[in-house]
Amino acid sequence: MVGSVIPIQSENGKHPQDSGHSRLNELGYKQELKRDLSVLSNFAFSFSIISVLTGITTLYNSGLRFGGPVVLVYGWLVAGVFTMAVGLSMAEICSSYPTSGGLYYWSARLAGRSWAPFASWITGWYNIVGQWAVTTSVNFSLAQLIQVIILLSTGGKNGGGYQASKYIVLAIHGGILLVHAIINSLPISWLSFFGQVAAAWNILGVFFLMICIPVVAKERASAEFVFTHFNTDNDAGINSKPYIFLIGLLMSQYTLTGYDASAHMSEETKSADINGPKGIISSIGISIIVGWGYLLGITFTVTDIPALLSLDNDAGGYAIAEIFYQAFKSRFGSGTGGIICLLVVAVAIFFCGMSSLTSNSRMVYAFSRDGAMPLSSLWHKVNDHEVPIYAVWLSALIAFCMALTSLGSIVAFQAMTSIAVIGLYIAYALPIFFRVTLARNSFIPGPFNLGRYGVAIGWISVLWVMTISVLFSLPVAYPVTDQTLNYTPVAVGGLFIIVVSYWIVSARHWFKGPVTNVGTDNTV
Repeated sequence: MVGSVIPIQSENGKHPQDSGHSRLNELGYKQELKRDLSVLSNFAFSFSIISVLTGITTLYNSGLRFGGPVVLVYGWLVAGVFTMAVGLSMAEICSSYPTSGGLYYWSARLAGRSWAPFASWITGWYNIVGQWAVTTSVNFSLAQLIQVIILLSTGGKNGGGYQASKYIVLAIHGGILLVHAIINSLPISWLSFFGQVAAAWNILGVFFLMICIPVVAKERASAEFVFTHFNTDNDAGINSKPYIFLIGLLMSQYTLTGYDASAHMSEETKSADINGPKGIISSIGISIIVGWGYLLGITFTVTDIPALLSLDNDAGGYAIAEIFYQAFKSRFGSGTGGIICLLVVAVAIFFCGMSSLTSNSRMVYAFSRDGAMPLSSLWHKVNDHEVPIYAVWLSALIAFCMALTSLGSIVAFQAMTSIAVIGLYIAYALPIFFRVTLARNSFIPGPFNLGRYGVAIGWISVLWVMTISVLFSLPVAYPVTDQTLNYTPVAVGGLFIIVVSYWIVSARHWFKGPVTNVGTDNTV
């Protein structure tokens, strides 16, 4: 164990702008990963994980059911504004501490020496489990979309189409993970290329679909419907409009996650204390803009909400698939064009899962480098291409195992993947909370900083995370039964109990926080 290095501070009280090997050395680490990513590549990883085509397409049903057009159109902007606040706060901290450990390293540095081990322990485990849940849910949603594409390609539900069993869906999920793990075993230069292709595909795909679908559709909604219609017919026993609006935010907030990837890729990014923050902020900002355009384009083709949500339609209740399919079928007598459009979305989701696994592996690499995981000495090893190969395959395996819960109960699967939103955002909020409280007067900003607005924006971010943590734990159907109960608080609270119990029983005796490998002292 080797070294806490006090960050060099310039005369103006800020870190000097040097984002390569020397800055990493100042933070106590030697360069082990290949630093080859540009700001565009760094942005591409976060943008591909946010992937508006992924989140909006897979959760459009939720937005339609709870609030409809009003929640889809305005809820996206509400969530976007507060997500940008969180992103700005994270970017400021990333500029000061550009390491692959990201969130948990930040918590350790900002909580102070006495609280550093526990703060980084809690933050790290919420971050890593949240990332695993994201990878699981993204790839499983792709497997489900492939199932729908097969269904429509063979005639649709009403035409005797093939409906894959839950075992086939799980097998598809495993196959996707296998391909992702192989891709993530390639050198970082290849991943950088795939990441840039993914970013381009997401942007071009959004513009193609938001123009193509409304143009092809023979029936379109009015502007009044899109911007003012509030759907209260949800078959969930919920009639309160404020309640419906709040739980309808899930689609937007689920989509706008994963931008911490820019921080986790910082040790492989050139000028990381500038380009890491740029990656976080630009990925959020561009996602908000293109995502809103995609929502508007698709929602202008919605004319019958109950029909789109019906389990008896050709797509089996998959709203956006039904929209695409019926738009082409009504215009040309065949839904083939709609299936091709779904393939555009499927490729975007594939890239999203690929980038998510990349981010996962870097977090596993960093967390195990600091000795926080079982068999840490194995998971932080890098191969000849300077890729944390064992961390890649571990993350893929865990993402497959987490999906096994879908075989027993879809309720259990949804509870487990709910950590993808709440777990990640708790991990996002903890270092921000420490920055505006314990480190309010001692925080040394990097080249990118929010100046006098940093504390205010930080508090807004923390309060927003607290708000959504409560909102997404509320019941989404009444009366509440074992099948309608929202198990999110059970899953998130269960993770907390496990992590804290492990800390009390064992980890507090040996985990001292991030362990540096340059210098003479061994902890941050």
